[in-house]
Amino acid sequence: MITVGLGSWGPMLRHGICWKGSRRMDDIKAGITLGVLAGVLGLLIFSTLGADAVLLAGLAIVLITGVIDTQTAVSGFSNEGMLTVAALFIVAAGVRQTGAMSRIATFLLGRSNKTWVTLARLTLPVAGMSAMLNNTPIVAALLPAVTEWARRHGKPASKFLIPLSYATILGGTITLIGTSTNLVVSGLIEKNLASNPRLTSLGIFDIAPIGIPVALIGCTLLVLLGPRLLPDRRQAVSRTDDPRLYTSEFLVVPQGPLVGATIEQAGLRHLPGAFLAELNRGTVLLPAVEPTMRLEGGDRLIFVGPREAVVDLQRFAGLTLAPKDSSKLDHDRCLVEAVVAPANPLCGLSIRAGEFRAQFQAVVVAVARDGFRLGGRIGDIVLEPGDVLLLECPPSWVENHQNRQDFYLVSEVVDSDKFRHDRSWISLLILVAMILAAAFEVTSMFRASILAAAAMILSGCMSGTAARRSIELPVLIAIAAAFGLGEAIRASGLDRLLADFIVNFGANDPFTAMVAMYIATALLTELVTNNAAAALMFPFGLSLAARLDADPLPFCVAVMFAASASFATPIGYQTNLMVYGPGGYRFADFFRIGIPLQIVCAITTCMLVPWVFPF
Repeated sequence: MITVGLGSWGPMLRHGICWKGSRRMDDIKAGITLGVLAGVLGLLIFSTLGADAVLLAGLAIVLITGVIDTQTAVSGFSNEGMLTVAALFIVAAGVRQTGAMSRIATFLLGRSNKTWVTLARLTLPVAGMSAMLNNTPIVAALLPAVTEWARRHGKPASKFLIPLSYATILGGTITLIGTSTNLVVSGLIEKNLASNPRLTSLGIFDIAPIGIPVALIGCTLLVLLGPRLLPDRRQAVSRTDDPRLYTSEFLVVPQGPLVGATIEQAGLRHLPGAFLAELNRGTVLLPAVEPTMRLEGGDRLIFVGPREAVVDLQRFAGLTLAPKDSSKLDHDRCLVEAVVAPANPLCGLSIRAGEFRAQFQAVVVAVARDGFRLGGRIGDIVLEPGDVLLLECPPSWVENHQNRQDFYLVSEVVDSDKFRHDRSWISLLILVAMILAAAFEVTSMFRASILAAAAMILSGCMSGTAARRSIELPVLIAIAAAFGLGEAIRASGLDRLLADFIVNFGANDPFTAMVAMYIATALLTELVTNNAAAALMFPFGLSLAARLDADPLPFCVAVMFAASASFATPIGYQTNLMVYGPGGYRFADFFRIGIPLQIVCAITTCMLVPWVFPF
């Protein structure tokens, strides 16, 4: 009997020992994951390291320590949500590259002298655009236009740049493609559909009943409180106050949109940082150009201003660089600022006599000497050592000439690609087709975005080089690495431990638990990037729903909205960082306007989520 008893208890004892060993191993993995998360958050908050590097390092640690296997660790790099973000970078850049966004900016801002009117004209349409395009390209396209508009009208740009960023964030919550955060959460939902039968995928407009009220209320708050709470910071020196004033020459394109328009109507009267010095029409020179003068095809316009003004003029629909042969150059060009070296063989020769373009495969757009502009035609200027040239050239020009003795290269002029105005309607058509295809479920959002990105390149809206430059690789790496860390949270059981803690702490009903999840995600997104916050908190939302036997979709949507609601600090959202410097802001400026906006958005979202997506 003793033998029988030991025989029957043996397997049970061994099973118990194995179970305890397995439990102990899970606790160790959860502890490792928690330590890695703490280290990652600490580095993101207190160090200057990029989010991609920090998250990738954290992913490497959980992989090396055996928390997750290799296949799980790299799964984020093939996630459809992350790849959709990459494709949408190209689509948004294509819309911007054709000048469609620039025209919209000019129309939006108007000429009102009342701050609240301008804020209304800016925030509401921008929020609408952000529902269809990624936030970052919208801010990148509108930021210079808003800054120049403010300077022309004697207003501080600091009154408008934070609202510009916040409006794109608010508008991004309207649709699934409005922001990369939504796509990250959508990608995580798709990945978990098989393992979680109660989870359902989201359509492109499924979150609109929540996003539209949030965007409208948020924009209204910005319009009402912005004039009072936003600072008045007028920079003593603007970024366009370049001491070098270039003389640049442009031709009015025959049969172009400017032919027949007056100087005033063409928008050439009050250019930011530049002025129209003279007009050459055939053999007639007009040094004093009246605003009522009508332009004719072939008119040669002489402008004086800093290099940023030359970039703006280069993108004017109906203008092309002079001399005439520069207009025959391909679109895949950029501007480079270079200093003539003493060893340059053209020193002592005029630009025309030295055949500068044939010699260096670049066109001289403008010339400055000793900080002052040089008058006369560019082709007649005799080059001297130390002359600063603004050159239009292929993107590879800097690399090809960096080791030669002809020039001391100063820098490539950032964001100086030409606008392809003749393709603007094509880019908008591609964008609309992509949205409709995804909205009516003709194909998935991933496939629609890939096809739209390819169409932007094949239709000539942008070059392949510009498409590659538009993809923000650090953002994609951060998203993919955050996916991997999210898998580590799930695999180690840390998500279940936190869910138990939240429930035991008092959030034992779905609504209270969802509010707790929203608050935790909103706090996290103020300290780290929005995409990282969404990917890291998503597993906790699923576990919390399972713990309460509730539908997981409301928790996922709450994480989605909370991760986007980064208003209280400049570091949680990329567009906030983009306006931080140009607006002359301080950290506290985001607190002042962001905290009221954060509270209002939190209340609105938490009230609407259960109504749209019941527990």
